Amino acid sequence: MNKRRKGRGIGLMTLGLLLIAAALVLTGYNIWDERRAEEASQKMLEQMELPVDEARERYADWESGLEGSEVDIPNYVLNPYMDMPVTVIDGYEYIGVVSVPSLGLELPVMSEWSYPRLKVAPCRYRGSAYTHDLIIAGHNYRKHFSPLKTLEPGAKVVFTDVSGNQFFYVADSVEILKKTEVEQMEAGEWDLTLFTCTYGGQTRFTLRCLLEERE
Repeated sequence: MNKRRKGRGIGLMTLGLLLIAAALVLTGYNIWDERRAEEASQKMLEQMELPVDEARERYADWESGLEGSEVDIPNYVLNPYMDMPVTVIDGYEYIGVVSVPSLGLELPVMSEWSYPRLKVAPCRYRGSAYTHDLIIAGHNYRKHFSPLKTLEPGAKVVFTDVSGNQFFYVADSVEILKKTEVEQMEAGEWDLTLFTCTYGGQTRFTLRCLLEERE
């Protein structure tokens, strides 16, 4: 009887050690994966050259609309349904950069989404900044979209396209959607939506944003 108990105890101890080892390996992999994603995004940002100042000047000229002056109206205003321009880096197409100043986040955004692409950088899920229905998906990494869960309503969000045109938004509301609620994700009159998986992957943390009103 004692031998059986002893053997059972050793077996349970061995199983426990194996589970601990597996947990450590998984934790180590997750840390490595997050660092890899952070480095990949930073590398892309360093290679993206966005002519922001030039675009601001063009937009200011157009917005002022001085009578009799030659005004350079941005292409996306004349044709909001145009394809968003892209820049290609390491074989991936990018449409711009999304940033959340209060969180210190600045991330490149790929033109098309897929699960492998999300492991490199956030991706456009649907829509366009020009038609005010842009939806961006991001992985739940600490240096990608996980910090969005701490964002307060009214926080600023900026999207800059590869032509340097900037779009300024304010965080308006949050929804928690099931992964099957695709129609709900695309519903509503939101100018910008950012979403990421919650832990466990069964739901989506969804941040809805509105264009900031200009004075």
